[in-house]
Amino acid sequence: MTDSNDLLATLAQAERSAELTQARITRQGASDAIQASYHALFDAEEEDFPADERALLAQRISEWHGASALAAHYAARQQRRPATTPRLSAALDHAERLAFKLAEAAPEHLQALQQAGWSPAAIVTLSQLIAFVSFQSRLLYGYRLLAGDVPPAAEPVPAASWRRAPLTHGGRPAPPAFTRQELGWEPWIAAKPLAEFDAAGLALLARFGHTDSDYFRLLARNHPLLEQRTLADRAIFYTSGGLARQDRELAATVASKVNGCIYCASVHARKAAQLSKREEEVQRLLDVAPGGVLSAGQQEAWSAQIEFAAALSATPPRADAEQLATLRRQGLSELALLDLVQSTAFFAWANRLMLTLGEPFEP
Repeated sequence: MTDSNDLLATLAQAERSAELTQARITRQGASDAIQASYHALFDAEEEDFPADERALLAQRISEWHGASALAAHYAARQQRRPATTPRLSAALDHAERLAFKLAEAAPEHLQALQQAGWSPAAIVTLSQLIAFVSFQSRLLYGYRLLAGDVPPAAEPVPAASWRRAPLTHGGRPAPPAFTRQELGWEPWIAAKPLAEFDAAGLALLARFGHTDSDYFRLLARNHPLLEQRTLADRAIFYTSGGLARQDRELAATVASKVNGCIYCASVHARKAAQLSKREEEVQRLLDVAPGGVLSAGQQEAWSAQIEFAAALSATPPRADAEQLATLRRQGLSELALLDLVQSTAFFAWANRLMLTLGEPFEP
């Protein structure tokens, strides 16, 4: 099995590039939290979600995302091939949906998992695993690109469609289109009640300011992973130097447009507009119709970043060397490029949770 002290750096052969290696050292906090998230998912002992099942699912997800080296790593983690049971088949169906058609996820899919024997806590861990490996796959692709790999040139990645139901599962008004307005979010399985949290769990929610969030109280059904995921989020988006903060928020918005996640796009488009003072350009991005070119009408610098982030968000990813060369010609440093890769890739994780564990509503 591959040495996992820094799994993605090893698989990407990141040492080929001294500039990439130095940039990752500068972002050590993110690297540490990403690696800790990996250990929280794949080294945990849980009777209702055995390690071999986790590794098999991760192998399949990596294959769907075109990450052959990552798939081989997860294949090597399996002590024995898990038997194909209705429970495992339901998980594989869910994983395939989240890989390719995540905006089509619906409450009945979580009900099907429960009927197949998945508890609410195991569903959260399963969803985290699928989303995390989707994130890992894009990080690995981006690191290899930065280290010198030259993948084939690809066509632009368009905007996705999104759910069109006028009401949420809970009967609230659903947002009809992408927006910068503040939205609510309702879970499809019960968030963990505050009364069930121990002192450490309550302290974690308070530490990150999310005691009243249904989303965080749902993810807290896997407390160790939620902590590391939140640390990774903070380290990717709130560090100094490198890519400007508004451009990291732009990347998150682009990924959310590719995946059809109205909620995430609303949060990060609002931040991108506030920080950049470029409300019209941000709104233009949000207004791109399904199948449309996301970079249409944008200024040159943002156009190049949008096209790169969209290509990295595709399944499988297809950002190419010419896109990277364009960004370098525009003056982005290796640290800024790493920030662009990591902030884009993180929303392969975030969108797959927001879209498939619940849905947004208009307050």
